[in-house]
Amino acid sequence: MALSGMGGRVGGEGYSRNQAPCPLPQPLQVTRMDLWPGAWTVLLLLFLLLLFLLPTLWFCSPSAKYFFKMAFYNGWILFLAVLAIPVCAVRGRNVENMKILRLMLLHIKYLYGIRVEVRGAHHFPPSQPYVVVSNHQSSLDLLGMMEVLPGRCVPIAKRELLWAGSAGLACWLAGVIFIDRKRTGDAISVMSEVAQTLLTQDVRVWVFPEGTRNHNGSMLPFKRGAFHLAVQAQVPIVPIVMSSYQDFYCKKERRFTSGRCQVRVLPPVPTEGLTPDDVPALADRVRHSMLTIFREISTDGRGGGDYLKKPGVGEARL
Repeated sequence: MALSGMGGRVGGEGYSRNQAPCPLPQPLQVTRMDLWPGAWTVLLLLFLLLLFLLPTLWFCSPSAKYFFKMAFYNGWILFLAVLAIPVCAVRGRNVENMKILRLMLLHIKYLYGIRVEVRGAHHFPPSQPYVVVSNHQSSLDLLGMMEVLPGRCVPIAKRELLWAGSAGLACWLAGVIFIDRKRTGDAISVMSEVAQTLLTQDVRVWVFPEGTRNHNGSMLPFKRGAFHLAVQAQVPIVPIVMSSYQDFYCKKERRFTSGRCQVRVLPPVPTEGLTPDDVPALADRVRHSMLTIFREISTDGRGGGDYLKKPGVGEARL
């Protein structure tokens, strides 16, 4: 009886009919959080792959290096434009904002190892409006332009640039003049307004008379808008020649290395007394003088090197 009673007490203390049974183990549930470590592993592997692949392409593929450099060139300009916009916006649309853009862009030549040598800067008229005409080879012309850009001078650009994101807005704030070349009437109207601005606001304008980029190592025939502008305003024309880039840059060959470019400022060409009838001869005379200098500085070892020494090169579009 004693043992029975003790057993009852022990049993009573260890188990009760009213006590809930132990829950059975639930099946394992996989949540989205459990997948994150795997996703991060994949991202890490992709990053390491790119970290290995990009330097390999850089050192083994000149074409890849060309595309990387051009992508950074354009991306860096867009980024610098973002920084320039709030600074320029304080003054609003004003030609003086071009100084801000110039200061922010001057360093790019060092990033690419391009040495820009300027000669003849003393030919710029000291205190009067004028029209600058320059040859146009590629988007790299921006480096030479910023190196020699005179005060209160703005480029005349195609209207499409206005919609080029942050760069378009920065150019607008800097007073860049946009022309829709597809609409001749609008272009003539804008040029007439520019002629008045030259005289009333002491502004200089920079024009690429070829009208488009020329990668062929010569100069395309000049369009006459810049010369009509100078004659209408009776202001001088200042020709500027940039030597060939062929030693360090070639779009067709996908080649972009370091090198040297010479920028030559030629003596101003007066237009006083000239009429619209004189424009064709004026444009031809200026182009001839610029092409002569282009060949000279692109073959003397201080500009575009010996590219133009090759027979037939640079003659295709004369």
